[in-house]
Amino acid sequence: MPPVPKAVLAGIPPARPPDAEAVRRGVHAVAAKAVILDDDPTGTQTVHGLDVLADSSVAALSSSLRDSRPAFFVLTNSRSLPEADAETLVRRVSENLAAASRETGVPFTLILRGDSTLRGHFSAELRATEAGIGLPFDATIVIPAFFEGGRQTIGNVHYVASGENLVPVAETEFARDRTFGFKQSDLTRWIEEKSLGAVRARDVATLGLETIRSPDGAGRVKETLLGLPKGAFLIVNAAEYADLEVFALGLLGAESRGRRYLLRTAASFVKVRAAVGTRALLAPAEYSSGPLGALVVVGSYVEKTTRQLEELLGLPFVEGIELRLGALGAAGGGGEPGAAAGRASAVIASGRTAAVFTSRGLDSPLGRAGDLGTGRIVSAAIAEMVRCLSARPRYLLAKGGITSYDVAVAGLGMRKARILGQAAPGVPVWEMGPETLQPGLRVIVWPGNVGEPPALRDLVSASQGRP
Repeated sequence: MPPVPKAVLAGIPPARPPDAEAVRRGVHAVAAKAVILDDDPTGTQTVHGLDVLADSSVAALSSSLRDSRPAFFVLTNSRSLPEADAETLVRRVSENLAAASRETGVPFTLILRGDSTLRGHFSAELRATEAGIGLPFDATIVIPAFFEGGRQTIGNVHYVASGENLVPVAETEFARDRTFGFKQSDLTRWIEEKSLGAVRARDVATLGLETIRSPDGAGRVKETLLGLPKGAFLIVNAAEYADLEVFALGLLGAESRGRRYLLRTAASFVKVRAAVGTRALLAPAEYSSGPLGALVVVGSYVEKTTRQLEELLGLPFVEGIELRLGALGAAGGGGEPGAAAGRASAVIASGRTAAVFTSRGLDSPLGRAGDLGTGRIVSAAIAEMVRCLSARPRYLLAKGGITSYDVAVAGLGMRKARILGQAAPGVPVWEMGPETLQPGLRVIVWPGNVGEPPALRDLVSASQGRP
């Protein structure tokens, strides 16, 4: 399937944004709180003022259900796990959430936040969620659009923006992922592929832009949802936020009729369903403080991240420190994380920025990048390196979703963090809680697949007042 020019959007009926407050009023009018199970930390990239939990106990979930905020995240990091382990984990979290809802009397709408380039344990997590909740959902809704990252769904085909073109997602490097690869860009066929044929493409329902953008778009969305057969799958097309807002109004209307849906979405819909308004990007002073230098940890191995790292290492005040995968796989390699932490601490103490990065080659003595076994060894090393730091950086930037989890949860010991906003489009900032090794530290969670080549370099420069 070839790329199409962005100009194709000019041929689509214009969006019909609802009243700016309509979705907010609708969200606050329903009792159900949005609970987002996030398969890696990057799903917080469109919101601010909400909490993200690494603790999925019934007590922690009950506390957040009672909170006055309209939504909260539960970080499962399940994308880093083998499928069987991911399914077990998501089922346990879902069981705890159902128990917390019974305990508090607070109902919820469940969103499985997944990758906007379609990587993840799609079918396994859907099975696990329904088994854990204990009640069947009326339908499963799939909305992978993520506008901040240039992901749009048009004509049921999911696209990734590249220059002046929209590239079908199956033609990108993300579709060649070692663990989560796929061949289909048409989402009806993608669901058939990922369900191993259990769900046929011809049976997947769709909501096209011509319906969403019709004069009574929200009403037609509601009718479509109410008319779905039990257990159906529905694809939602979306090219901008107004499309998601119209869909959300229709969804809220269907839920008010007693329907219950399971949503698998990217981060843009989360912002709409949580009724989070838009705020300006955070200024450097809002995430960077202290007299010492910063720490950047780069674990993501995708080409986009490697190009960003190369740009970053060209800055004169940045010192690169390689966390050598070959050493981790060799006898006596256990000292590699501590050695990297020692070098990074010295750089930070000098006022410069330390950039600790995993070896860039796809192949290493540990195995091939993208293999889950290799990933677990690398994750443990990154977490140990963070625990061994002797200097507090002015901020910590983690490049890659799984890397961000390793840094914040396994390394710093985070149980709950507050999402402050975004340092760059699609790049959230968390404030660490008092339970962590570095209370109050701001951690920048930078997805591996977000940003142009100079973006990382430019943010690090700006954060230290450098041109």
